[in-house]
Formats: sequence, C-alpha cells, structure tokens
Amino acid sequence: MRPIGRLQDEATARRFGGFLHDRGIDNQVDPTLHGDWEVWILDDDNLESSRALFEQFRRDPKDPMFSNGSHAAARRKQDEASPVPRRARLVNAGTFFYVSPVPLGLLSLALIAVSIAVTLLTKFGEHNQLTQLLSISRFPTAIGHQIHWDRLLPEVRHGEIWRLFTPMFLHFNVLHILFNMLWLRDLGSMIEARKSPWFLLLLTLVLAGTSNVGQYLWDGPHFGGMSGVVYGLLGYIWMQGKFNPASRLALHPQTVTFMIVWFFVCLAGLMGPIANTAHGVGLVVGVAWGFVDARLRVALRHS
Repeated sequence: MRPIGRLQDEATARRFGGFLHDRGIDNQVDPTLHGDWEVWILDDDNLESSRALFEQFRRDPKDPMFSNGSHAAARRKQDEASPVPRRARLVNAGTFFYVSPVPLGLLSLALIAVSIAVTLLTKFGEHNQLTQLLSISRFPTAIGHQIHWDRLLPEVRHGEIWRLFTPMFLHFNVLHILFNMLWLRDLGSMIEARKSPWFLLLLTLVLAGTSNVGQYLWDGPHFGGMSGVVYGLLGYIWMQGKFNPASRLALHPQTVTFMIVWFFVCLAGLMGPIANTAHGVGLVVGVAWGFVDARLRVALRHS
C-alpha cells in the first residue's frame, strides 16, 4: 500500500478514488494532518498506472473521463463497507525512521521500556550477576580449551521458567538495542493494532522462547536481545500480507529485502558476535505461524 499524491478537498479526492475503483484499482482516500487528502493504492502492481492517472486528473480534473457521477458514490460506499481502517500503512525501510505506521501500542511500549531498563541496569551486560540471572542459563565453565554447558536447561527444569523469555531484554551495546527497539515499535504496534495486545503477547513469548532455546542449544547461554522476536514478527506479518490481505498486515518488499540482507550480513560475521541462530529460529517460527494462520483464516472465510 503506497500513496500516489494529495488533493486539496475531500470531494475531489473521493471522486478520483471512485474513478480508480471503477477501473478495478483498490485504493483508500484519507485526510492528512495538513488538511488535504491523500490517495493510497493497495496493490503495488497498480502504482505506475495510478500515478499516471493521478497526474492526468490533477492537470485536468474536468476531463470527461473523470466526470462520471457514480465515482464518488462508489468510493463512499466502498469506504463505508471496507473492513480496512484508514491508512493501514506498511512498514517501509525508506520511511522507517520518520513515521511510525500505526500509533505506538501499549504492550509494545512496555516491552521497549523493560528492554531499556534491563539494559541500563545490567550496564549493557557488564553487571555479571544480574545478567546471569536473566540469561537462559548460568554461563558455562571452561575445561581446557573447551566450553561446556548443560543443554538440558538445568535452571529451567528446576522452576526458573522466566529464563526462557528474559534474554530478550538483554542488550549489549547501543546499536543493538536501538535497532531492535525501532523494529519492535513498528512491527509490534502493527500487530497490536490489527490483532490485539494479547495476541502480540502470546506471539512474543512463543518467539522469545523458541529462538532463545535454539540459540542456547547451538552456542550456549551467553547471548541476549529482541532480534529473534523481531524477526519472528517480521515473518508473521510477511506471510499475513501475502496470503491473508484481509488481516490488514503487510510489509513492503523493500522492508523484507532489507531484513533478509541484514540477516546474512550478521550471519557472515560482519557485525561482530550476533545470535544468528535466534534470528533464524525466530524468522522460521514467525513465517510458519503466519502462513498457517493465514491459510486457515482464508479457508474459514470461504467455507
């Protein structure tokens, strides 16, 4: 979903939106903070043709091809019936640092606040005692040149269940937490807005638990960060956008490409020690959940 331009008044914008709708081009017309009206195209495949028509309309809105009186009525009727809320913006790497796609969700804000607090309290992992308390297991001991740890999660088996989840709050440098919190702000808030805070909480716990266990089994307990959750949220939204458009969850292809490239940059070791297994497990779980959920919901709607 992308904007193609703005018009000064609602009637004119809705007339053009109705014209596009009559041509089979799904769109939304939304007010902006500046008092004008913005036209959004839902399918990127229609962007170029819609932009050309918009420029033609802006040059000559009285052109007979745009004068069909049914356009505005059709546009208004579609807006009233549509389950899609105003401007269900996509997370776009090009505008990522400037405008959040949805208002910041309360649970997303809480996760960000706890992450920042824990990171400061642990002094970016330098407070060894607190860091170990929040890690999935106590740090292993070295025997000779080898590092040994109990892969059966001894502390968790003895009731310290929080350790499955709390590593997501640990961050070890400023860029680490900044990157994760910016993505959590947008991806988490989008799921909160389109689904519910309870669903985001469940999804976060499952993604944190699975990605943390995967990283622990592969490389031991000395890791932390929200990246596994972030990649899982990305995967979930990605699949919903592809296979269940009615979910109102979507990602621009540029965003997916950016995150996949970043995944391989980290995997190559160009960013230093990174919990790459957590990234991979989180992404796989998020994609699987998003795909199955999307298929089931589409099947139910058509049954």
